Amino acid sequence: MLRKAQIQDVKEIQKLLTHFANRGDMLSRSLSELYEALRDFYIYEDEGRLLGTAALHIVWEDLAEIRSVAVVEDAGRKGVGTQLVQACIDEAREIGLKRLFCLTYKPNFFAKFGFRIVDKSELPHKVWGDCMKCVKFPDCDEIAMIVDL
Repeated sequence: MLRKAQIQDVKEIQKLLTHFANRGDMLSRSLSELYEALRDFYIYEDEGRLLGTAALHIVWEDLAEIRSVAVVEDAGRKGVGTQLVQACIDEAREIGLKRLFCLTYKPNFFAKFGFRIVDKSELPHKVWGDCMKCVKFPDCDEIAMIVDL
């Protein structure tokens, strides 16, 4: 079942994100960050088990980021990530956003939704706030992608 995240989901979301952050696949998120951004998050659960998460983080009046997309490994390739990202895209359209971007190691996945690769310099400087916390900064090896809605 796909739904908006609730307070009781935060610790499980953090656990899932931390798993992938420890592998260098994404940024880790503190509990305080997750509580503050709770309304950004969707989760996918099955029989009470968190299988995946994704967030739509608004950056500016016309721009948001799809971030923290993570699916437990045994639920991979079953459409969980697709449903989570699609929910973010649908919400972005619903609230009137014009563009979405992501920073990813999975460009083929995001290309299915119409995202195209762009140079990181095309993204506004405001989006780099979180990057300062990354161990890879300033040598980011993620791929910047954007889609016009």
